[in-house]
Parts: sequence; structure tokens; C-alpha cells
Amino acid sequence: METTRDYWLKMLLKISNPVLDNLSKGDLKRNMPVEAKNSSRKICTHLEAFGRVMNGISPWLENGENEGEEGKCRKEYIKLAQNALDFATDPKSPDFMDYTHDNQCIVDTAFLAEAILRAPNVLWRDLDIRVKNNIVNAFKATRIGKKPAYSNWLLFSAMIEVALRFMGCEDWDAMRIDYSLRQHENWYLGDGIYGDGPNYHADYYNSFVIQPMLVDIINEVGDAYPEWGNMKTNIIKRIMRYAQILERQIAPDGTFPIIGRSITYRTGVFHALAQAALLNILPEELYAEQVRCALTAVIKRLFSTSGNFDKGGWLTIGFCGHQPSLGEEYISTGSLYLANTVFLPLGLKKEDPFWKNEDMEWTNVKIWSGHDFNADHSC
Repeated sequence: METTRDYWLKMLLKISNPVLDNLSKGDLKRNMPVEAKNSSRKICTHLEAFGRVMNGISPWLENGENEGEEGKCRKEYIKLAQNALDFATDPKSPDFMDYTHDNQCIVDTAFLAEAILRAPNVLWRDLDIRVKNNIVNAFKATRIGKKPAYSNWLLFSAMIEVALRFMGCEDWDAMRIDYSLRQHENWYLGDGIYGDGPNYHADYYNSFVIQPMLVDIINEVGDAYPEWGNMKTNIIKRIMRYAQILERQIAPDGTFPIIGRSITYRTGVFHALAQAALLNILPEELYAEQVRCALTAVIKRLFSTSGNFDKGGWLTIGFCGHQPSLGEEYISTGSLYLANTVFLPLGLKKEDPFWKNEDMEWTNVKIWSGHDFNADHSC
């Protein structure tokens, strides 16, 4: 009988496989169809797909099960991912990615950098020196003449520098990290929400980018300077509150509000909730098995609709099916693979309460069923 974990893994690999299988052979640019309103996006879409797939699959590659069918499958995908890293960063490869074209290269190199931090052994320490050098050169190339927007994009430059520090590069740039951390501290609006830049935006960018990257950055470099370390408690406290808010967005049938830009990232809406579960930093009122059931409902509700994948298994532009009008000018096929971030808890062993504990109704199921429940409060 298929378990919930089996189902999650099946969906993770269904989304990831076309990208990793093709890239591991040097065939991604040749075989990946590119759907985009703006033809200029075709230059960066392959790096988008790769960075985002890796961002979501990396905890499972690092810490998934070692034995049985899952263990066998995991070993195969570790090899695919390592080969893909080679092809994506080797200048002689047919799938060498463009790390200098425009500011978008900063974005998706950062997602790839975060993936390496989430899987430091299989995506870094286990690589040979040639591939490591190519990765470092690719990451440093994003610095050339590029300036991130005055928004969540500051985190992308910071994340690349954090990864370079982790890789042992002495010329990592503390200023890019410091500026990003300080600005986001200034942009905090209260009750678990940051502005995307100085202003509030009614969208899910706190989950797509802001809170997960802040957490991963501070966990990696919080000990570098006292003033950075002093930010950690609040950064963790804020994602805990935001995870609570996200869980309350999930209706009894697994639907949730379609609000704001980039909604074609689909299940990427719950990146921050999935990360809080992975890192075991859910608030006390939010049980791991409750989050598992809520996210499972979302995944099943969304991906049970036809049209999410084309005939070749690639994601299509849309939310619940193929809905190209939902895609903004910056959306292309590669962009869509941020959906993978919902699967971060596969990096927890099957004995973890997230997977082991009995099913539990989530907040909206309980309240809409008439159960008494504690009132929500701001943080």
C-alpha cells in the first residue's frame, strides 16, 4: 500500500526527473520545451529549472532513507544531481548555464547555492575538485556588473556569498550579506511578515524567498559577526509565526487563496511552512503530522488536475492545470520548478514525527467541522 511518504516522493521525482535526467546527460537545452510570454526569458530558463529543482530535492538527497526502494532511488538521484552540477557549470558542456546574462542569473544561482547548503555532503564535499572549481567560478561570475533590485533580490546576492564562504573562498563578500540582513530587518512589518522592499505586497514572497533564505543564511553565517548572531532569534521567531499563518491558509479541501504575483509557482507557496517542518521549528500549536496532512491535501488537490504537465512530463505555465494567462512576463517553464520546495520534509527520516505520527486534522478542518479551537493571535 502506498504511504503518504511514498506519494510525496513519487510527486517530487515526477517533477524533478525531466530536468535532472536530461541535464545529467547534457541534453537539457536540447530537450526542454520552453513556454514563455517573453522570448528573452529563454536564455535563463534552464538555470531557473535546475536551481529550483535542486532547491527542493536537496534535503532528500542529503538525508533521505538509505535502505529499501527509497534508498536505491536516492542513490540514483544523487548521481543524477552530481552529474547535473557538472554539466551545468562546465564551460565545455552543451548545458553550461549562463551566469552573467542579466540579473535573473543572480536569482537562480542563489537557489542553487541554497540547495548546496541544504545538502553539503552530496552536493559539495563528495564532488571532485574540478567540479568544485567550476561551481565556484560560476557563482563568482554572477558578481560581474550585476546589481540586484532593492527588494527580496538582495537575499539572492547574499545567498551566493554565503555559499562561497561555505566553499572556503576567502574573498566572500560580507558586505552583500550584511546589507541584505540589515535591510530586511528594516523591512520587517510585524506579525511574521516582511515587506518586499520598503512596502508590503499581498503575495507569497515571504514564503517563496524571504523567510526561507533569511533562515538558511543566518543558520550558516550567524556566528561570523555578533550583530548577525543577534538577529537569529527574531528571524526564527518570525518564520514560526509565518508558518502558522500559512497553515491557516489551507482550506478543508486543500485549496488556498490565489493571491499575488508568481502564483504559477504552485506548491512553492508553502516553501516556508515546509522549511519550518524540515528544521523542526514549527510553533508549539502546530503539530508536524498536522502540517503533513495539510500539505498532502494541497499537493493532491493541485496535482490531481490534468494539464499541470505536458506530454513529456514537463511543468506547464498555470496553477491548477495549464493556465498560461496566470504567467507574468518574467515566467517561463524553468520558473515553475519552485513548486519543488513543498517537498523539503522528505529530508526527514521516516521515523520522524512528521512521517510517523498518526494523521491529524489541520486548523481549518477542525474549525469548519465545529470543533472548539484556540483563537489566533498576532505575534
